[in-house]
Amino acid sequence: LSLYRQLNSECGQIVSAREKAIGIVRRLHQEGYDAFLAGGCVRDMLLNKAPQDYDIATNAKPEDVQRIFAKTVPVGAQFGVILVLVDGEPFEVASFRHDGPYLDGRRPSHVSYGSLEDDIFRRDFTVNGMVYDPVADRVVDLVEGQKDLGRRVIRAIGDAHQRLAEDRLRMIRAVRFAAGLDFQIDASTLDAIKQLAPTITQVSWERIGEELTRILTEGGARRGFELLDETGLLQVLLPEIAAMKGTPQSPDYHPEGDVFAHTMLLLSHLHAPSETLAYGCLLHDVAKPVCIRHDADRITFYGHTETGAEMAEEILQRLKRPRA
Repeated sequence: LSLYRQLNSECGQIVSAREKAIGIVRRLHQEGYDAFLAGGCVRDMLLNKAPQDYDIATNAKPEDVQRIFAKTVPVGAQFGVILVLVDGEPFEVASFRHDGPYLDGRRPSHVSYGSLEDDIFRRDFTVNGMVYDPVADRVVDLVEGQKDLGRRVIRAIGDAHQRLAEDRLRMIRAVRFAAGLDFQIDASTLDAIKQLAPTITQVSWERIGEELTRILTEGGARRGFELLDETGLLQVLLPEIAAMKGTPQSPDYHPEGDVFAHTMLLLSHLHAPSETLAYGCLLHDVAKPVCIRHDADRITFYGHTETGAEMAEEILQRLKRPRA
């Protein structure tokens, strides 16, 4: 079956969003433009998963999109991005573009309109670099994204170091995709993350906090934090969690091992938790490394709950999480 028919038969409410996105693509085709579903929704469809949202890539310019559709919001017109509202539901429509140099590790210095090929090769990972024409039922894959889906690998498009240096948040996104999809990170991409990990704080803490929250709440939290540790990102972003490694606990009560192993075991039991529950699990023993005492015959952590509450507040403020 085509991707269209397959998802149409499997997904209830999501079909409505998909039909609206396809309607946008069809309308752009009718106006003489190329248009595709792009990015994560194509990846999810190929994995037989219901996409969380649908993005559209087109050679129509922002002003063309605004002319064609009655209700639009120019959320990122300078980057070629327009929101098209269909029955009040927003869909991101982005013009094919080529990014200028990334001078700050966060965003391109400028963008220019380009071809479909330009647009694909500026993207982050191969599994996110495919586009799909629902009218012709055709996947365009110039980066071997389907091959990497089959291999269950997250691999940067092009030179991994360059791609991650352009926007350093991609380092955490690689971890999130690998954890959520239960994929491996390609060796060259993993090496680049390890090299660039000390520079991750060039990205705003708001963006970092959003990605870490998604790792905790969208599935694969344990694997995500083990990958953050393996890549060196954890030590930079959450040194309090990294400090749990090697902090022993009484084997009578904690045969699973040290505080880090205990916390990772707890994260492995999270299934679509609320943000509050997820951070509660991550941080419930955060003060044990600073409160540990070795008595003659036992290990104690007196006061770690009170100290941990203070540390948790500081960490959540650092990550710019909601005050609630």
